[in-house]
Formats: sequence, structure tokens, C-alpha cells
Amino acid sequence: MKLAKSDDAVPNLFFDLPLNLSQEAIEILAWGRNVRIERIVSHRHSSPDGFWYDQDEAEWMVVLKGEAKLLLDGEVGPVHLTTGDYLLIPAHKKHRVDWTTPNEPTPWLAVFFAE
Repeated sequence: MKLAKSDDAVPNLFFDLPLNLSQEAIEILAWGRNVRIERIVSHRHSSPDGFWYDQDEAEWMVVLKGEAKLLLDGEVGPVHLTTGDYLLIPAHKKHRVDWTTPNEPTPWLAVFFAE
């Protein structure tokens, strides 16, 4: 995946959004000693049954376009995120993707960092 047209030196988060994915597309945009920034593209995706993310890092995420529903361990129902909504998930807070928009790609920006 590339974020810039061949004749354009400036990357764009919305360029070349993949369609018809069998799994989420993840691209690392930048990283450093204690931080990693990813573009994640979902399209009709959810986490596999019974699977929960349990990460060593905190994750700050924003939905750039589309919608998603996340389940957080211990919460009553899903968190519904729409374009521009963001969420901070502490390290080791179990979570899973319950649903993403079926009619268009849902690009996210995720920042992972040590707390």
C-alpha cells in the first residue's frame, strides 16, 4: 500500500484506500523509540469470535471516515465511533472490533505508545 501518487511527493491518508479486504489493512506510517503511528483500513470487518486485543501499549485512535463499533472488556455495550471520533485505550484494556461500515472503507489513525 502506498499513501502518495507516484507524481505526488506529499502522502495522503485517503489515497489508495484498499477495497474488498479479507482482513484489515495496516500500514506503519511513523515510529520511534516509544511510539508507533499506523493507518488501519477496515471494510466490513470485525474481530474473530472470542478474540480480544490485549496490548502492552496504550492506543489512541481516531476514525477518519466511516463508522465503527468497539467492545471494551467490562463495558455494557459497544462504543460507536463516527467520523472524527477518537478514543484512548489504556495498555492491557481488552478490546475488539465489533463492526465497521459495510458500504465504504473505514480508515483509522492509531497511535501506540508506552504509558
